[in-house]
Amino acid sequence: MLEGSDTTQTFRNTLDLAQHAETWGYQRYWLAEHHNMIGIASAATSVVMGHVASGTKTIRVGAGGVMLPNHSPLLIAEQFGTLAALYPGRIDLGVGRAPGTDQVTSQALRRDLMSSSERFPQDVQELMHYFAPERPGQKVRAVPGAGLEVPVWILGSSLFGAQLAAALGLPYAFASHFAPDQLDRALQIYRAQFQPSEKWKRPHTMVAFNAVVAATDDEAKKLFTSAQRQFVNLRRGMPGKLQAPSEVPWSYDEEALLDQVLACRAVGSPSTVKKGLAAFLARTQPDELIVTGQIYDHAARLESFRLFSELHQ
Repeated sequence: MLEGSDTTQTFRNTLDLAQHAETWGYQRYWLAEHHNMIGIASAATSVVMGHVASGTKTIRVGAGGVMLPNHSPLLIAEQFGTLAALYPGRIDLGVGRAPGTDQVTSQALRRDLMSSSERFPQDVQELMHYFAPERPGQKVRAVPGAGLEVPVWILGSSLFGAQLAAALGLPYAFASHFAPDQLDRALQIYRAQFQPSEKWKRPHTMVAFNAVVAATDDEAKKLFTSAQRQFVNLRRGMPGKLQAPSEVPWSYDEEALLDQVLACRAVGSPSTVKKGLAAFLARTQPDELIVTGQIYDHAARLESFRLFSELHQ
C-alpha cells in the first residue's frame, strides 16, 4: 500500500499489474499473507487472489504464501479448492510456517503458537490429503477441493523448509528477496536430499529477486529508495505504507542492514540489471525466478516490470 493512497486503490493497482504482467509473458502472480501490517493489504490472501484471477485470463495466481500455522488445513483446502474450481489450472498454493506478523497478532490469530508451528510438517501432509482424490470411507473431505490436486509449494528462508520440501518431494521457493543469508545452503540441501514424489520426479526451485529497472541507473536508484526506507522503518519498529522516493543518508548500521537483507537485487538501467540478474542466475541455477519491485509510482512500477520482461527476449 502506498502512502497517501487507500486499500481500494491498492487492489486496483494489484489487478492492473497482474493484467499487464499477463500480456508481458509472466507465468505466475503470487500474493503473501501478512497481518496487522499497514503497508500490506493481502491478509485475506485467498480473497485477493480471487480478485486477481477474476480479472485475468491465463496467468497462474498463487499464494506466496499462506502461513499455514495460522489456519486449519481443512479451511485452506476448502478456500483453495474453491479457487481451483472457479479458475481451473491457474491456482498455486505456497505454504510457510512463519506467522506473517508480530507475536501479539500471532496470538490473536492462532491462540496456541508453539503447537501450531511444531505441527507444520503434519499440517502440510494433511492439506495435501484433502486435495487428493476422495478415498473410500473418508469421513472428512474438502468440498470443493477433493481431487483437484492444487499444486503445493514449500516456502522458506531457512534450512528447515528446504529439508521438508525435499522429504515430501515438493517444489521449493526461497525468500531471498528479504532473507538471503541461507539461500545457497538451502538450495544445496534441497537438491541433495530431494525424494521423488508422484508429481515431482526431480527438484524444482524458485528463488526471489528484487529488481528495479528504469531508463538510467540514477533513476532506478532513486525509485529503489522507497523499498530501502520501508525495510529500515520496519527494523526501527515503525512499519508503514510505502513512501515516495527520497534521498536519505543512511547510517553505517542502516547501510549494512540494507546490503544484507536486499543483497539479492539488481537496480539500474536494463543493461545494468541484465548483468546483475545473469550473475544471480548463474549462482543459484533456479528453475524459476520470482521478481519483486517495491516502487511507489504505479506507472514506474509497471515500466520496471515491462523492461524486466524484455531482458529474456
